[in-house]
Amino acid sequence: MIFPLVLLVVASACLETVTESQSDIKRPNIVVILADDLGYSDLGCYGGEIETPQLDTLAANGLRFTQFYNTARCWPTRGSLLTGYYAQQIHRDKFPRDLEPSNVGGVNGKRPAWAPLLPELLQSAGYRSYHSGKWHIDGKTLAGGFDRSLNINNPGNMFTMRGVVRDDVPIKANSDDKDIYITTVTADHAISCLQEHAKQYRDRPFFQFIAFHAPHFPLHALPEDIAKYEQRYLGGWDELREQRYERQVALGITKKTPLASIEREVGPPYRFPDAFKKLGPGEVEFPVAWKELTEEQQRFQAQKMAIHAAMVDRMDQEIGRVIKQLREMDMFDNTLIVFLSDNGASAEIMVRDGGHNPEAPAGSAQSYLCLGPGFSAACNTPFRRHKTWVHEGGISTPFIVHWPAGFKARGELRSSPGHVVDVVPTVLELLEIERKGSEGSVAPPPFPGRSLATALSDDVSVNRPYLWWLHEGNRALRVGDWKVVATADKEWELYDLSKDRGEQHNLAKEMPDKLTEMTEQWLEVTTQFVQDATSP
Repeated sequence: MIFPLVLLVVASACLETVTESQSDIKRPNIVVILADDLGYSDLGCYGGEIETPQLDTLAANGLRFTQFYNTARCWPTRGSLLTGYYAQQIHRDKFPRDLEPSNVGGVNGKRPAWAPLLPELLQSAGYRSYHSGKWHIDGKTLAGGFDRSLNINNPGNMFTMRGVVRDDVPIKANSDDKDIYITTVTADHAISCLQEHAKQYRDRPFFQFIAFHAPHFPLHALPEDIAKYEQRYLGGWDELREQRYERQVALGITKKTPLASIEREVGPPYRFPDAFKKLGPGEVEFPVAWKELTEEQQRFQAQKMAIHAAMVDRMDQEIGRVIKQLREMDMFDNTLIVFLSDNGASAEIMVRDGGHNPEAPAGSAQSYLCLGPGFSAACNTPFRRHKTWVHEGGISTPFIVHWPAGFKARGELRSSPGHVVDVVPTVLELLEIERKGSEGSVAPPPFPGRSLATALSDDVSVNRPYLWWLHEGNRALRVGDWKVVATADKEWELYDLSKDRGEQHNLAKEMPDKLTEMTEQWLEVTTQFVQDATSP
């Protein structure tokens, strides 16, 4: 369903958007919920055993995309999600290079003028915009078009307000923070914004960006949530992966093909040998067969997965509170809700931000645990690799779309490939907002993504020339069902994803011409992005 709106408003110095002809049509509200380091199979509606009834209900009354992608890392995904461009296009420093959080979007935190954030585009169309949670994008939030913001800028501890910035002003955290849990704080702020909107701006639509830290490390969770999963993962990552895969097949999320074994030789993407000394003998660097672990190691690893599950569970509970608020405002049906993750589950193992006390309860503020490659592989079922890699496990995300007033489909799957760069074009099409270069300004490069509006009504393929990835030397290109992918230190691999989305049968030697064709196209796209990144 496309709203019959034609809007004309000047959105920025170099972008014009919109003219309005039918102000009596009520525009949809938009809520984008972003998880951090969530695995493809973590949610119940994607095959997981973690209790996520709120998100499962959204899926049952909405849509689930089975081939949706992020950028394999937190800050590039956020930049792409809110601008509609690959992070490298708006990165005006040396290119290609390993992106650093402080540089994403431009030198000294300045994006090119042609790449405003989504709230800036929506602002002139009458929207108010709210941000709650993680930011990790260049610049300050209010300058990016948000009217209110709670920037939780402390990824090292889920039990403190230290580092939190409200409306771009640092707040003073109490030295004895009590009853603080950042996932709940994030939802509290989002609900506060909604309540204010209902009282003061009810005649205007809103855009709300809720960016949870969960289930990013350190693995911190509330004791009552951990208790629900305390014994659930003692069977290990091999068993968990098999169980999730069978549920995915039953749900239609993936095709029935032989499930590849976990890559035993693939450990964390970065090595911190001292971390293993701090974490003790229960920690392991590689995802060996579960039966090869000692009993102490099995208990330690299962405990970590229990905390990861507890973090996802609590996030779902808090999403439920946001949904309840939308219902109380009578705005739920005409709110487009989108849920996704910024990358795959993480294989990282490290200790930082105050260290790790092995005597402290696992999951408490004094502990510093990471999921690690064993259970990360299970969370990314049925795919290979993890966060930072651009194999399917690092870039595949759940993507739930819920909008009762906007489309009739309920509980359906969508197989069309999609990417975070598609979100902005989709929103602009749904609202019939047209971007045009203003007279005398630099015309923006065309969006690399495509609108998914047609896929909201039917399971149709969205026509696009390619999907592209580059992160820390890991690189990939998807054209149709063909994908080339390589790690930083390896040669290109070639896969036919229509038959082998698990990337098990490398066709590079069997089809050298196809490999050459696609790797050359990857270079052509990269060259174009170099030009975009250096434009005014």
